[in-house]
Amino acid sequence: MATQKGMFRTLAGGVWSVLNFSRKLFFNLIFIFILVALIIAIVSEEGKVEVPKDSALVLNLNGRLVIEKTAVDPFAKFMQEAFEEKEENPEVLLRDVLFAIDNAKHDRRIKALVLDLHGLQQGGLDKLQQVGDALDSFKESEKPIYAIGDYFSQDQYYLAAHADHLYMNPMGWMILDGYGRYRLYFKSMLEKLKATTHVFRVGTFKSAIEPFIRDDMSDAAKQANQAWLDALWSQYKADVAAARGMDIANFDEKLDSFLAKFSKVGGDFAQYAVENNWVDGLRNREEVRSELTALVGEDKSARGYKHINFKQYLQVINGPYLPVHKDADHVGIVVASGTILNGTQKAGTIGGDSTAALLRKARLDDTVKAVVLYVDSPGGSAFASEVIRQEVENIKAAGKPLVVSMSTYAASGGYWISAGADEIWAAPSTITGSIGIFGMFMTYENTLDYLGVHADGVGTTEFAGMSPVRALDPRIGEVIQRNIEHGYNQFIELVANEREMDKAAVDSIAQGRVWIGQTALELGLVDKLGYLDDAVSAAAERAGLEQYDTKYVQRDLSPKEQFWNEFFGVASVWFGEALKSQSDGELMGLVKQLVAEFDVFAKFNDPRGAYAFCLPCEL
Repeated sequence: MATQKGMFRTLAGGVWSVLNFSRKLFFNLIFIFILVALIIAIVSEEGKVEVPKDSALVLNLNGRLVIEKTAVDPFAKFMQEAFEEKEENPEVLLRDVLFAIDNAKHDRRIKALVLDLHGLQQGGLDKLQQVGDALDSFKESEKPIYAIGDYFSQDQYYLAAHADHLYMNPMGWMILDGYGRYRLYFKSMLEKLKATTHVFRVGTFKSAIEPFIRDDMSDAAKQANQAWLDALWSQYKADVAAARGMDIANFDEKLDSFLAKFSKVGGDFAQYAVENNWVDGLRNREEVRSELTALVGEDKSARGYKHINFKQYLQVINGPYLPVHKDADHVGIVVASGTILNGTQKAGTIGGDSTAALLRKARLDDTVKAVVLYVDSPGGSAFASEVIRQEVENIKAAGKPLVVSMSTYAASGGYWISAGADEIWAAPSTITGSIGIFGMFMTYENTLDYLGVHADGVGTTEFAGMSPVRALDPRIGEVIQRNIEHGYNQFIELVANEREMDKAAVDSIAQGRVWIGQTALELGLVDKLGYLDDAVSAAAERAGLEQYDTKYVQRDLSPKEQFWNEFFGVASVWFGEALKSQSDGELMGLVKQLVAEFDVFAKFNDPRGAYAFCLPCEL
């Protein structure tokens, strides 16, 4: 027997040695391949990225517009691009887009701007408005803007409307379908599973948990959602009508009026777009290429017009040796983007500890004289929100002004972390408010009973044994509800104190109700309407700064992390663009939506189980 065991250990050890050697060999070969390819690309004249003279900048945006990209492993990202794998959730950094457009405005090599937006996904109206403003500013250079597309989604069209020449493919289509908030509701499903849902909340309009206790949207939620959706849609229509120079009544909001126009053009979406002044003309791809070639000339391959794409242009203008003024006065920008969770979280999610650490870093940095907290969040953990808010107070106590700039969302916990700022700027379309608290969990004693499984035992107190497999004692439920009510009282007291408002007045506009920035200004929840640049200027003015730089306050990378980030970041440009994200099918999309609804709550990790989150805020 001992001999057999020894043989087995020897065999297993040999197999492991082979596998381990193969693993090391595989990754070493990949590293050598990357290194050789990078060296060849650097020394090769053909591999160099440069801006052709009198060319067009093609703004081919692929993904969601965000103020902070979700953290990804640099090697995984490089391999994805190198082997042209589809990116699951591509993102485009808003400040990169604004920087590229502004640079192209003054770049003598750039003769025109081409908007190729078919890869652009949701952006948030505030982000689209900023890009639209940048496009209008670009026009001051008297360089033309072309928008081309086989089709246009609503967000894509918002930007395309700012073009001097807006063309659609003759086989293309577009429908401006407005804003809506439709959700899945699970009450009947949970009943069939015999799950018991325990809900604790304060706020008539705090409807985040409605899908778990109803099969439809409540009247209160419909009333609240309809109000802010209508206000948001009015802004969209006004902006697009102004950009296209048309009457706001041109928008078809009723199916009957749309059908009448659609029938007149024989059911042709493209012709409908022309007849209603949505586009300037219909052009197929070759006609677009010919028109742009006549404007900027042919490229070296003679296969198209001279151009440089968005990603390549960023590589050129974001040079590796930009001057850094370490001793200059700075306005520090701390980004708080995503759901607020407890602990340390990666970029793209707000961590109570990690975001507080960034604020603390800004406070202890002697070159940072003022701070802007850039918020884009529907909220999350009440505890984590308070951890972050306390650091906001510490910055103010240190004598540094702190100004909040609200992006697409700053609701519930997003408003909690903003309320204590010296000054709050919101975009006209910012979704904010949703001042309320809730808690929710499920128990499965009935489900298990149906299966013939039962939980029983003893404990030293009546608190012992709380578990999803046992029924909730009503008295424990009362304890939780009172704690939620206490949290809500904390929330409205915080707002009342920081905004110098009467507590009853705050309660009247709270109750979980959602507002857009324009209305929030009227209600006193924000101070001014504007964007990040406005908030930075306000912070600098409060700090008495006339000459200053801005600095994004980020986590310090280790030397190893810094090396690999830079290595793979430079290497990836030589391997072309990643394939565009494509649909996985309607059925899979529905499955993903269903999983996502539950996943939002599954990620919550507040130690007290109390959440300030605005699920209905997400369009």
